[in-house]
Amino acid sequence: MTLRTLTRMAVVTGAFAAIGTAPAAATSSGAAPAVDPDNFVRSITNPYLPYRPGTVYVYTGVKDGQPQRDVVRVTHRTRKILGVTATVVTDVATHAGTVLEQTTDWYAQDRQGNVWYFGEATKARNPDGTYDTSGSWLAGAHGARPGIVMAAHPRVGDAHRQEYWAGHAEDQYWLVDLASSVTVPRGAFADAARTLEWSRLEPGVIDEKFYVRGIGVVKELAASGPAEVAVLSRFTSP
Repeated sequence: MTLRTLTRMAVVTGAFAAIGTAPAAATSSGAAPAVDPDNFVRSITNPYLPYRPGTVYVYTGVKDGQPQRDVVRVTHRTRKILGVTATVVTDVATHAGTVLEQTTDWYAQDRQGNVWYFGEATKARNPDGTYDTSGSWLAGAHGARPGIVMAAHPRVGDAHRQEYWAGHAEDQYWLVDLASSVTVPRGAFADAARTLEWSRLEPGVIDEKFYVRGIGVVKELAASGPAEVAVLSRFTSP
């Protein structure tokens, strides 16, 4: 067994242990503060998640045992949620020309530089050809609250709720490193921010993500749970 494998196992084991503590932190000191529309700006300029309108990310990988292509577009469209003007980001995953999942996400940045997540409208294709929209949620509806997907000044040990609608949307993250090396088709990077992300609703499933300054997410893989991986193969930004 390689040192890399042992290290990853230790990280994942630590994450499982932290599921009893880090989420608690994320629901208190790590929880998103109250929404003040006057405290938000129009542009998302956080270096680890610079969602400039016109930016396109293309990811390739494997999910549910089959190759998948995922195209994420930061649009020029907006939606006002809880008084905040959020940027509309679309995400379309396909396999052999068939749409597997189609999602519209809403993000906004506050004056401090934190990037917030205000909800999503999603539909995922079931094996029988029907579509599942149960992952959809909107901040302010049914008691759902927005969360923070990337802090203005990330620090190792940060834990934040990314979304919260009890029993429906409870993703959160834990930042474990700010100097991770990662290589993807788009390039090689030595200073990526690495997070472990999970939901109380899917115990035992942990995703590992790598964020690079000036780009955003360059790689995502399953650290625990069903095997999945997505790597950035193309990135264009205005």
